[in-house]
Amino acid sequence: MSRGVRIGLQGKQSLLLALLLAAVVAALSMQVLSGIREDQKERLERTFARQAEAANLRVRETFLTGERVEAKPFMEKNGQRLAVDLGELSGMPVTLYDTDGEPAGTSLPIQPRTDVKDALSYTARGMSAYITEGDSLLYLAPLYNADQLLGTVQFHASLADQNAFYERIRDLFLYAGLAVLAGGFLIGYVYVRRQVNVIRRLNRAAQQIGQGDYLSAPPVRRRDELGELADGIFDMSGSISGSVAQLNEEKRKLMEAIARLTELERQQKQFIGNISHELKTPLTSIRAYADLLEMYADDPALLGRARERIGMETARLYELVERALQLSAMDVYDFETRATQVALAPLLEEAAESIRVKADAAGIRMTLDLQAGTVWADPDNLMHIVLNLLDNAVKYNVPGGSVALSNRLAVGENGAPRMTVEVADTGRGIPPDAQPRIFDPFYTVSGDRSRATGGTGLGLSLVRSLAEKQGGSVRLAESGPSGSRFMLELPVAAPAHES
Repeated sequence: MSRGVRIGLQGKQSLLLALLLAAVVAALSMQVLSGIREDQKERLERTFARQAEAANLRVRETFLTGERVEAKPFMEKNGQRLAVDLGELSGMPVTLYDTDGEPAGTSLPIQPRTDVKDALSYTARGMSAYITEGDSLLYLAPLYNADQLLGTVQFHASLADQNAFYERIRDLFLYAGLAVLAGGFLIGYVYVRRQVNVIRRLNRAAQQIGQGDYLSAPPVRRRDELGELADGIFDMSGSISGSVAQLNEEKRKLMEAIARLTELERQQKQFIGNISHELKTPLTSIRAYADLLEMYADDPALLGRARERIGMETARLYELVERALQLSAMDVYDFETRATQVALAPLLEEAAESIRVKADAAGIRMTLDLQAGTVWADPDNLMHIVLNLLDNAVKYNVPGGSVALSNRLAVGENGAPRMTVEVADTGRGIPPDAQPRIFDPFYTVSGDRSRATGGTGLGLSLVRSLAEKQGGSVRLAESGPSGSRFMLELPVAAPAHES
């Protein structure tokens, strides 16, 4: 199926403008030509009326001054002479007729043969008549002496000059119209082409936006409706760009959240497996010693050893359940904090003394470098944070290693004073791939390490949650084969909304 010829906006608008100009020129030409015809007619009528009046005066003068005869004999006797006189007076060929319509005289050497019978019937009733033949015009008017009809005078006029003038004006309008049509089409084509080019640029800008390539500037700059449209497209591009960027950011966050949830689900399953194993281990030990107590109740040495092992396994089981419950409470509820101004050095000394027995038993040396100062925190939560950090430093250290606890005053990112607490150990360090995840709930560096030390992957997650509750933060500053260093930052004063 063949497609029709497509005429674009440029051609349509140009053709429309040319047609409008042609219509205007045609209407104007018709009005002017019609006016010329009317003017020529009125001029002829006035000229013939004056000539007829002059002819009547001349004929009446001759009739009154001459011999008293009837109208017909008067025209037969004086017709030829009067025709010649009237011809000279008017400058036009003149023919006279008597009352019977018979020629009475003519100023023309050769009288043209023209049927004037109908015109003479009009003049007999006192009316004028016209007869047009090509470029010739015959004007017939009655001749009177008072109320007595003497005959008819006929003026012969040439219309060649008038018709030639009319045709020249008509041709002039025709050529002018064609010139206006061609010029109008050309001007319209050029003008519309500029407008169409602007529209094409706007269309390309819209297609560019549709392809995701947003505008950095308006596609055109004009002070008209097309300029306003260009500004609107540019504003729309900015709005769409902002919306798409926001959607992409939300999508990125959603994907991160999904990945995070997937990882947490994996870690939770790992935790459930770990904690099931960890719960089963002390319970199995307790059950085995309980069976031994029942079987060998009279063995004092066994009783002592059983009591000691049952106590150790019970404490381990209690700590495991307690930490799981604490972390669960912080995730589900808004964990209650009672922040106040706390003297930091005594609290750090107390925490170090609580861990010192365990450190001495493991052959770990502890050093303190404490400065006086206060922080805004919950004392119990702060003690729990420090104890967890010190406990990990001892637990994952090497025999003969050391743990250093220190604090100093620093300036935070917002310019507010912050107290920094540092816990450094000389342990085996944390593998680089595990460092970003050590604060995740349920995460343990390795299963073997967890079972060897009783770790559940809850301690550091609880530390981070408690630190953030105090308006502080905790991070792994560095870790390697020579040890790890944790940094705890706490506000020195109460936040503005709490003061």
